[in-house]
Amino acid sequence: MSVEPTYLEARSSPDNAQYFWAYRVIIENQGTETVQLLSRHWMITNMRGELTEVKGPGVVGEQPVLKPGESFEYTSGAPLDTPSGMMGGAYQMESESGEHFDIEIPTFSLDLPNRDGFLN
Repeated sequence: MSVEPTYLEARSSPDNAQYFWAYRVIIENQGTETVQLLSRHWMITNMRGELTEVKGPGVVGEQPVLKPGESFEYTSGAPLDTPSGMMGGAYQMESESGEHFDIEIPTFSLDLPNRDGFLN
């Protein structure tokens, strides 16, 4: 899995403490069994250490099924009220044999380009 965040200056309003990032995720099934992404759990922390949790079914309205070797890519967004922060979490998955397991989403930074004083 890979995650690539991008700061969206056009959707942000620093004067109003509104900062917005898009993030692109690629999930690849490197196993030998077909799996389905059931739900997500994101933990978003701003630079003051305040945590927001986002939980729900699927991603971008989908619960993709991935056969071995297949991948799924999507783009979503995250607002912050500080100029930097971080995100991480997990996807809840189910294999075709009915086993439930989590895939960790490694924590990544949300930082304004060309700004000092990052959280990470």
